[in-house]
Amino acid sequence: MEKRSQLIPVILCGGSGSRLWPLSRKSYPKQLLNLDIESNKSLLQQTQERLIGLKNIKPPIIICNQEHRFIVAEQMREIDVKPSAIILEKEGKNTGPAISLAALKSLEFEQDPILLILSSDHLILNNNNF
Repeated sequence: MEKRSQLIPVILCGGSGSRLWPLSRKSYPKQLLNLDIESNKSLLQQTQERLIGLKNIKPPIIICNQEHRFIVAEQMREIDVKPSAIILEKEGKNTGPAISLAALKSLEFEQDPILLILSSDHLILNNNNF
């Protein structure tokens, strides 16, 4: 029986903080904010917590701006998640290159990885439907 690859979540956490000003700003973009009055978690933390209950899943690979690395690491620590990797971008190059980096990194963990690509700046109120 062939061993099934584990699912590797890739959380895209880049962004310039310009779209939701004045709440979000370059030093603290919207994915790091709590925008849900019923939760005390940031959008990034809520993205990770949507994965609770999925089977055969590895810790996430997170792609973020170099300037946000400590905030991202701290927010993951707050919800007891140790990412497989945090990949730092010197400057954002959009989604395709970020996913490519994550795909290359995932080969260190699995021979034939299955990636679940997640944006960290969405507010999803019904996790069951997700």
